[in-house]
Amino acid sequence: MEHRELTLQPRLRMLADLVPPGAVVADVGTDHGYLPVWLLQHGKIPRAIASDINAKPLEHARRTAAECGMSNRMEFRLCAGLDGFCPGEADVIVIAGMGGETIAAILEAAPWTASGNTALLLQPMTKAEYLRIWLTDKGYSFTGEHLVFDKDFLYPIFIVTGGNTVKLTDEEAYAGVMLEGDPLYGMYLSQQMSRLRTRIDGLTRSGNESAIEEIRRLETLYGALAARKEKLHDHSS
Repeated sequence: MEHRELTLQPRLRMLADLVPPGAVVADVGTDHGYLPVWLLQHGKIPRAIASDINAKPLEHARRTAAECGMSNRMEFRLCAGLDGFCPGEADVIVIAGMGGETIAAILEAAPWTASGNTALLLQPMTKAEYLRIWLTDKGYSFTGEHLVFDKDFLYPIFIVTGGNTVKLTDEEAYAGVMLEGDPLYGMYLSQQMSRLRTRIDGLTRSGNESAIEEIRRLETLYGALAARKEKLHDHSS
């Protein structure tokens, strides 16, 4: 029987490239199961656990695994976040395609992930700055950060492990922790500045006096990101 050969969109492909060879992978919120199945198909990992909070996407993942001939090397778990997992079951936990606050809530409910024994690959779709601050406040450490362009949007991917006491500044939360050498960094700074400008303009238009302090904070942040971008430009010219 001929099995289906998967190809991955850029966002998932970047995640796949960041998985260490030979790791047991847990894909939380697996959706169609493309990432773990691709990793198995390409012989990069020996085994994977796919989980989802809803039965329908988990069924999609089962179907993907069956069509690609990988069912016998995958486990499927219906659970919220990491509720169905025990410490040490996976070398790498992937939580991708969710908002930053949702990812934080999943990790909050599984404090064993901060022990330092498991690598986390996190890809927030929104609120990346919130997640960066939350992670460092809760004792996680960044070991890498990457950017990927997919469907007209730029996404950050965090490589994180437990064991850290360093707190981030507002500027680091917005600008990224380990992105300076990334070829897409200038574009990311522009994207973050655009988001800040939208918030500043919205607060300014509201005319609310209580927002003055927040406007000042955001203007300072905007200026800091602009300075980083100018520095990048100076280095490249």
